Amino acid sequence: MNLTLHLFIWVPIFGFLVSLILPKKNETLISVTAFSTLAIQLSLATGFIAYWLFRGAKTIQINDLILFKNEEYVFQIDFLFDKITAVYLLVGAILTFMVTLYSRYYLHREAGYKRFFNTTLFFYVGYCVTTLSGNLETLFIGWEILGISSFLLISFYRERYLPVKNAVKVFSIYRIGDVGIILAMWASHHLWGQNITFSQLNNAELVHEHLQTHSIIGVFISLMFLLSATAKSAQLPFSSWLPRAMEGPTPSSAIFYGSLSVHIGVFLMLRTFPFWENQTSVRILIAGLGLLTALVATGIARVQSSVKSQIAYASIAQIGLIFIEVSLGFEKLALFHFAGNAFLRTYQLLVSPSVVSYLIREQFYHFEPRAHSIERLLPLKWRNTLYVLCLKEWNLDSMLYQYLWNPMKWAGNKLNFLNGKRLMAYFVPAFGISYYLINENQMNATALHWLPVVFAGIGLVLVFKSFTQRRSIRLSWILVIMNHFWIALAISLNEKFDSFESVLYLSGIMVAGLIGYLCLQRLFQQEGKMTLNRFQGLSENNPKIALIFLLACLGLTGFPITPTFIGEDLIFSHIHEDQFLLAGIVSLSFILDGLAVIRIYARIFMGPNYRTHATFSNRYF
Repeated sequence: MNLTLHLFIWVPIFGFLVSLILPKKNETLISVTAFSTLAIQLSLATGFIAYWLFRGAKTIQINDLILFKNEEYVFQIDFLFDKITAVYLLVGAILTFMVTLYSRYYLHREAGYKRFFNTTLFFYVGYCVTTLSGNLETLFIGWEILGISSFLLISFYRERYLPVKNAVKVFSIYRIGDVGIILAMWASHHLWGQNITFSQLNNAELVHEHLQTHSIIGVFISLMFLLSATAKSAQLPFSSWLPRAMEGPTPSSAIFYGSLSVHIGVFLMLRTFPFWENQTSVRILIAGLGLLTALVATGIARVQSSVKSQIAYASIAQIGLIFIEVSLGFEKLALFHFAGNAFLRTYQLLVSPSVVSYLIREQFYHFEPRAHSIERLLPLKWRNTLYVLCLKEWNLDSMLYQYLWNPMKWAGNKLNFLNGKRLMAYFVPAFGISYYLINENQMNATALHWLPVVFAGIGLVLVFKSFTQRRSIRLSWILVIMNHFWIALAISLNEKFDSFESVLYLSGIMVAGLIGYLCLQRLFQQEGKMTLNRFQGLSENNPKIALIFLLACLGLTGFPITPTFIGEDLIFSHIHEDQFLLAGIVSLSFILDGLAVIRIYARIFMGPNYRTHATFSNRYF
């Protein structure tokens, strides 16, 4: 049975790798490879689950591979199979297989035909890793893959402005969820004194013993789980991203944002339920958030003029109800509700083009206004107010900009004095001097206490500038790299540990940073002067450089293709459990460096080509 669990990961990985090397113009071979991979996966899942049920449906835990280990820390790949995994795995296999068959004809002769199937298989790899994960570290690998594949599919029509803008917007929300997982891993390490597995969370005595003396940390971990789940499942206040994600092709909208990806937040709450089930305040918060989301999303769905937007908000409302079911401990009902909502939304989105034409016909020939509606029970003034609020989507998008992104941009714009020359004149020497003084033990106790926060703050200042500046692409790239060096310096001062750990963290940063900088240099030689004031749209002219630069961007953001992925979690383990300010600064740096790097990639390689279009984008990111 252990071998079969490994096959659930290796079959989609093998199919993805094969799809990468197939010729771009051979649509038949590309599609056959994709749905053959998924057919094998579906057959394996069906047979394995039937056999597993026949054997008594016992939980299977596999401690698979240790990637890094020292005296106090272990980064281990674990897999877990239980009824939650069984439902998610089977539903995912069925729906992905069906949508792949549908896409074979729907995307016929599309320029990005191969790219779509590559990304879909990549998404399914992340989905399988997430649903089979046995600990937070393994789950985070799949979580990251889901995030980047979502970005790539939303921006599928990359020559257009709106899909690219919305893809960056969705990635920004996902980045918040990513950092929620990182903070939960950090706090969990201090709570348990080790890397805990999900099967250990089912030990009620063990959980109760640790939470008795660390109740504040327990609530913090639960809130970080909730933050990540709400961001991924489009619950309030992050609900506005889901309709924007519908800019991608209809099949990707169906498989990602109607059925599977949008329910991963529910999976996280189900998986971690044994940890927070005795925290009454957290359960009330989850139920209240789900109820409020369901009410708001239902009202917004009723006034949408777009079929896809109606389906998106209807799905958000149902997921809000599933959150309530999870908070009440109705696990089986939540799983049944997930499967039903996933199948329904996939069907609705796949037939939505036909529904539009059908509704237009009905509107002209058989339209009859609804005789009664629940809104008529309210006074006229309340009805009108509710209608306007729903029409404006309760200003959810505007509130995110007003209270989250705009303050960050304001702070970054205050750093306009920072240019390349001043960077070399001030920050590089300051880094060298600080590094020397630390190694020579020339710091007193007071300085050692505050300098980690100061150094991490300097890194945050640099990434703020990178996130907001629009003139120099290379400066923005260098600022992100220097942010990681300042974070490494801050954490190394915070606690004495083996220098190899800092090298592990910075190795991926240095390699990815150098490769990305060389790509930028090559582009400047070919294209001349470029800025971040507008989309350049260079992916069609430079596909190889675009791919290499994307990999460099992923390496710079800690994606699981370099040791930096392990290093990020490792250096977080050296932030003490009472250092919430330091943890918050480092987390905010990770959010912004991911956004800054993806923004650079999107501005250079996506959007309308600057030679043939005059479309400027000065408002968002």
